[in-house]
Amino acid sequence: MRTQVAIIGAGPSGLLLGALLHKAGIDAVVIEQRSADYVLGRIRAGVLEQVTVDLLEQAGVAERLHAEGLPHDGIELCFGGARHRIDMHALTGGKRVTVYGQTEVTRDLMQARSAAGLPTVYEAAQVTPHDFDGARPYVTYTAKDGSAQRVDCDFIAGCDGYHGVCRQSVPAVALTTFERVYPFGWLGVLSDTPPVSHELIYSNHERGFALCSMRSPTRSRYYVQCSLDDADAWSDAAFWDELRARLDPEAAESLVTGPSIEKSIAPLRSFVAEPMRFGRLLLAGDAAHIVPPTGAKGLNLATADVGYLAAAIGEHYAERSDAGIDAYSARCLRRVWRAERFSWWFTSLMHKFPETGAFGQRIQAAELDYLVHSVAASTALAENYVGLPLELPLQRG
Repeated sequence: MRTQVAIIGAGPSGLLLGALLHKAGIDAVVIEQRSADYVLGRIRAGVLEQVTVDLLEQAGVAERLHAEGLPHDGIELCFGGARHRIDMHALTGGKRVTVYGQTEVTRDLMQARSAAGLPTVYEAAQVTPHDFDGARPYVTYTAKDGSAQRVDCDFIAGCDGYHGVCRQSVPAVALTTFERVYPFGWLGVLSDTPPVSHELIYSNHERGFALCSMRSPTRSRYYVQCSLDDADAWSDAAFWDELRARLDPEAAESLVTGPSIEKSIAPLRSFVAEPMRFGRLLLAGDAAHIVPPTGAKGLNLATADVGYLAAAIGEHYAERSDAGIDAYSARCLRRVWRAERFSWWFTSLMHKFPETGAFGQRIQAAELDYLVHSVAASTALAENYVGLPLELPLQRG
């Protein structure tokens, strides 16, 4: 098979890249190790920045998002037994975020790709990128029927996640990595219950962090900071009791509980690999960086990478210029490190660390008090939460 771009990974970043390239008249094949059902079954976050919404509009897959997504103009910070609202819409000149599950984003992109008859290979084994340091890269894999396959291409896009093969195929001497692993995780529960609040609640409590989120007006997603033990050690009743204990009295009283649909513990990690380009292999999303979920930046960083990458590849074919390809890594990493900083700061502010102690708790309380009473501090939080701009012109619609 011959194509212009071989995309490894059929998560939202790989599928979005494929959709944007298709809109630009560029051929691409998407190659995925897992089945389509497995990809859709992954439970992930769903707070979308305006940049992500703009890119989904540009790809032509935002109709259901606009019909079912929940626009949010603010968030609430809970500490000291009370909630304080950060009005992001007012503080950022009208910007907001949209709550729409990553699973739904992936579903929309899958359906659009299938409807357009674009090639996607699922359940591909032994996927391997080759010769990306030269002018003729290619990808090999074993198809579901056991046959050996080869895809010749001009570029390889590594959208295959933290554990994927693309970054692992880069020689170690060419890669610099930065990492911080946090000493706790998030126990998350999905339930068919109405959200306790119409906006997200981030809670700093002496027992640990908690987050109240949602997927729809009738489906909620809740988290509590916990040790990295097995989720099976937590009964539904134990989870609801712990969540209620970390909320303000009003939220605790109005919390509607029910059976969990899904329950899991997610570790928290900050990770960046530099650079993000190796010849004709370009990394995007979790293949190059991970952020703790506190600031809701993971999916949004991945889509921003894809926005830069689609523009760069489009420039290569339309203008016979590699300026965008050459600048890709630096452009992405500037935005990545800003998001890493924000996610690290917000995580440090809201969680209980083993070394926090009484002094650390007082420092957190003082910073939170300053944050909600200072317009400048609230604005800085709001600007980062709604998302920094993508420094490229975006087409609408």
